[in-house]
Amino acid sequence: MLIYADIYAPWPGNPIASDDCRRPAQPYRVRPKFMSAAPLNLYDLTRPELQALFARWEFSPVHVARLWRYLYWECADSIGAMSALPAKVRRRLEAETTLGVLPTALATDSSDGFTRKYLLRLPDAERIETVLMRFTGRVTACISSQVGCAMGCVFCATGQMGYTRHLTTGEIVAQAMHVQRVLRSGAVAGLAEAGSAPATRLRNIVLMGMGEPLHNFDAVMKAIDIFTDGNGFAIGAERITLSTVGVVPGILRLAREQRKPFHLAVSLHAATQVGRAALVPAARKWPLDELMAACRTYSETTGRRIFYEWTLIDGQNDSPDDARAVGRLLAGLPAQVNLIPLNPTEGYAGTPTRSEAARRFQDVLIHEFGIPSTVRQRRGIDIAAGCGQLAVATTA
Repeated sequence: MLIYADIYAPWPGNPIASDDCRRPAQPYRVRPKFMSAAPLNLYDLTRPELQALFARWEFSPVHVARLWRYLYWECADSIGAMSALPAKVRRRLEAETTLGVLPTALATDSSDGFTRKYLLRLPDAERIETVLMRFTGRVTACISSQVGCAMGCVFCATGQMGYTRHLTTGEIVAQAMHVQRVLRSGAVAGLAEAGSAPATRLRNIVLMGMGEPLHNFDAVMKAIDIFTDGNGFAIGAERITLSTVGVVPGILRLAREQRKPFHLAVSLHAATQVGRAALVPAARKWPLDELMAACRTYSETTGRRIFYEWTLIDGQNDSPDDARAVGRLLAGLPAQVNLIPLNPTEGYAGTPTRSEAARRFQDVLIHEFGIPSTVRQRRGIDIAAGCGQLAVATTA
């Protein structure tokens, strides 16, 4: 079987496709990908789906619990390593499934001593990047949801490389498992963790790597269900953050479906439609007023605040007047602003804001509008592991 990755095809959960708009106003660069069918990846399955599979195979439910523990507690890297499973169960698993561990093509440590970037190889030879970041008392994994990205944000290296395909649920889960396996093995001795003993368990996940998570809605939501399963990975939903460029149908779907209470972050970067469309081409499909209406609906429906991301570009959107425009835009919304000094990429000539400009921006937000904000810690910039820097070389 061949699967064609078309971002405009009206499959369930594709928020870009619509009957009246088969192409956005500004064409996105898309590199289609054909994939051969593969054995069932165990990382693709939620625990109820695994229970249903074992029921069809007429295996005892107790074996599901053992397998789930092998997958997400013991971080097994092969079915053969699951010695507590009966031989007949292992044989069936080896015959009809696979454990989608992603091999490392390259691991690069930052000179900051806290960050490591992994280039991971997918079964079809495509590659993605995943980042391990240490903070005091915790480890965060920044994971990808697509090979490339169709949104085309001008300052983002992933957007500059174009879109290839969605990741499967199993490929999303495998990134977090890769980081967890590394932590369990102690293979991060070169990374510092100030003030405490090294963490051996992944604590936070940010869906801020390559790709637009709400463009790959169903696979991402299923991965979050697996991450938050209390009998497995057991990461609290409040320790997961999903960042979107502003896919309005996806935000409204989150509001309707009342998903687990992970954090939602929305990339703004400009407070006018003209300014935002110049930085974020997707704003031509989902204008700023529609985006803010969707955000209001989300917060009113869920009772949760949204984190609004603002990349600070020197001389372009980092003035006190820009901060006032943000304050007016977010008036009346439960909001926090995450300020992100621009990280360098080859395809964009802008430069990051200066620290004093960031402080003035924060002062305006809190003192004139009562809106809290943070300036994101810069990690891994020297190895292109920072926000907006993840990308891999593409081939024709």
